Amino acid sequence: MPTAASTRPQSFDEALAATGRSLGRARPQVLQLNVGKLCNLTCTHCHVNAGPARKEVISGDTVDRVLRWFEATDIPALDLTGGTPEMVPDFRRIVESVRSYSRRRRVIDRLNATIIEEPGYGWVAGFLAAHEVEVVASMPCYSPDNVEAQRGEGTFDASIRALQKLNALGYGSDPALKLHLVYNPGGDFLPPDQARLQADYKREMREHFDIVFDGLYCIANMPIARFASYLRREGRLDDYMALLRESFNPGTVDGLMCRDTINVSWEGDVFDCDFNQMLGLGLRGGDGGALKVWDVDPASYAAVPIRTAAHCFGCTAGSGSSCGGALT
Repeated sequence: MPTAASTRPQSFDEALAATGRSLGRARPQVLQLNVGKLCNLTCTHCHVNAGPARKEVISGDTVDRVLRWFEATDIPALDLTGGTPEMVPDFRRIVESVRSYSRRRRVIDRLNATIIEEPGYGWVAGFLAAHEVEVVASMPCYSPDNVEAQRGEGTFDASIRALQKLNALGYGSDPALKLHLVYNPGGDFLPPDQARLQADYKREMREHFDIVFDGLYCIANMPIARFASYLRREGRLDDYMALLRESFNPGTVDGLMCRDTINVSWEGDVFDCDFNQMLGLGLRGGDGGALKVWDVDPASYAAVPIRTAAHCFGCTAGSGSSCGGALT
């Protein structure tokens, strides 16, 4: 007789099918462009394996082709990620171009706030404010020890100074200058309740550092790349995957970012999400080669199946996890 363990769904697709749910696309609402792996930090939880020595950076020609395609669509938001996008030579050109479109678009910058404190990047805060770019900044805790364990020595103080500079420009108080912080767990466990943690963050950041912000995004650590390597070395990867599977919440499926986001690499290749991009799980064009974003028809894109794998349990565990935080 089969045991409970042997009958438990092992793949994400099996878990999804067991709930009677399906994972299909909605009309694209976000173009998420990963401009490269260059970053001033080397964080332990980074799913991109980003760092100061990485050479993968979007070229000017790819920027041109992506921008021409994006302007012709009605997709309302451009979400820039990396690495830290400000280190890419064409970052300012991308933002200025998109903000100048006749059909106005949101621009989101998923930055590592410490970049604002790096030599040569003093322009970042003022540039973002001038173009009303929505800022999403990593801040894994309001405690220095926890932040520096995850991101490196000195990162907490640099992040605090950077956030204070953003506040001085109106971020967190001016409705046109949105500032969101990102919490990632400090290990192989799920994020806590987002609303409660946000209340803690807002209290602690205001009382101790006079920092205000709009909201907190709780994002689970994905079992891929650098974080997976760390868990594997510690002999804890299997346990973490078991936790994610056991915490599968079908109520998160409708809100998954892969449903309404077109994720694009620094080479123009199309993926369902940034995690799939790092795993090389790209979409294919009619010729069998990598699908390029400038060949995508947004009107028919919904018919393209979403690629899934075991890491998808990371987005659907507990309260769920997306680029916009918890899903339930």
